[in-house]
Amino acid sequence: MITLKDPPTSPASMVATDPARSQLSAARRENPMALPETRVRSIIGSGDPIADVLRLLRPYAVLPARVHAATPWAVRFDPQPHVRLGVVLDGECWLCIEGCQPVLLNEGDFFLLNDPPTYTLSSAPDVTPRAAFVYLKEPDGGELRIGDEADEDTYVCSIDFMFEEANASMLFDVLPPVVLVRAGDPRGAMLKHLSALTVAEMESADVGRSLALEHLAQLILVHLLRVHADGSERPVGWLGALVDDGIGAALRAMHADVSRRWTLDELAAISHTSRSAFAASFKAKVGTAPLTYLIGWRMSLARDALRNDTRSISELAEAVGYESESAFSTAFRRVVGSSPRMFRGQAREQALAR
Repeated sequence: MITLKDPPTSPASMVATDPARSQLSAARRENPMALPETRVRSIIGSGDPIADVLRLLRPYAVLPARVHAATPWAVRFDPQPHVRLGVVLDGECWLCIEGCQPVLLNEGDFFLLNDPPTYTLSSAPDVTPRAAFVYLKEPDGGELRIGDEADEDTYVCSIDFMFEEANASMLFDVLPPVVLVRAGDPRGAMLKHLSALTVAEMESADVGRSLALEHLAQLILVHLLRVHADGSERPVGWLGALVDDGIGAALRAMHADVSRRWTLDELAAISHTSRSAFAASFKAKVGTAPLTYLIGWRMSLARDALRNDTRSISELAEAVGYESESAFSTAFRRVVGSSPRMFRGQAREQALAR
């Protein structure tokens, strides 16, 4: 692939009156590092970091595009908000993005463009491009034909993802402008099978096509994110939870029990490293300190819940790990810049104005 620390509390303070929390507290007293299989229902999140983030992003796939081209050729695409996924199915082509070096894509290569500016696909970097709409077979379609059909030697498919604007930066901020997974990369083996299914659906007119494409595109997105997280040398934020190492284990633990009042010592123990080594490694991999990350993630969950008006503020405070509504409100104001009540009120006004 190219590419306020929360105050710790004693075990006794975690004991709750309902049976589920009592079982959780008992399990923790016996083994503080254990993450029980029975999760407390009031906890926000699924325990799967990528599922948690995608739930906040609320992704949906939009019109897929297919480019059939005969050399020489070049096509220019306008800026695309959010994410575009693509694969070279036949031949090869050059990917040229503003601000980046041209990249040669070979057959079987996958690419992810992160909130891309204007870019071109071409048979060679020096071919003058024309706008994509010029080559559309139908004005509202997604199929482009460039050159004589009998001479076509390149076939590229792509599909766009849109996300809820308020949370989209959660993905944009942890990805480089381009993520490439080469055809020979063993970590991307599953992508080949998924692309075959996706292209078959793109080319079909069967009932359920749009639903199938939606789910296949999400699978491709998940696999691309896994490969990127596994091979990236730059901080990858929450994507670090996808990596099977000590940092990934600690991230998954935080996501699995966001209401727990985690301490640095507990997280280091899960990571099987010393406290200092864990803190340094976590910051290098994720880009922020462990407890700062936890607070940020809690506030992302809180903002989403307030925006969608799914819980009272007191319920939300407990769900994201605060002992009182006032403690939660103080932390929320420090991170977000407004009180939870004010944030929820503004969200309601915005919703009514739409």
